Amino acid sequence: MSVAAGCLRKTPKVRYMRSVARDSELLANAPTPPRVPPLGRGFLNVREAAEHLGLSPCTLYVWRHRRQGPPSFRMGRNGRVMYRIEMLDEWIREQEQVDSRSNTSLSPVNVVPQRRIGYPTTA
Repeated sequence: MSVAAGCLRKTPKVRYMRSVARDSELLANAPTPPRVPPLGRGFLNVREAAEHLGLSPCTLYVWRHRRQGPPSFRMGRNGRVMYRIEMLDEWIREQEQVDSRSNTSLSPVNVVPQRRIGYPTTA
């Protein structure tokens, strides 16, 4: 049986493979700009901030929507959500101070019980 005329390849496969190989070789030899590590920039995007805090990026998006969590801002023309590393670390310290497990002055065990007015005192 003969092959239908519409199914014939117009350009040989070898020529296509050579051009793909040449393009990939040019891309491999092209100089790439040095990537600055996230901690060297001073800012983190949502994914990097989530890694820094040990959270999910979705959690940070939800907290931002609810105006909770660490302070963030929009940067650049496209308005990417960014976090300052100093602000993330400060927010972590604030969370430690608010938690009664790490701040003994807030622990309910250390509080003297209050007497209710109108109840008889027990001896």
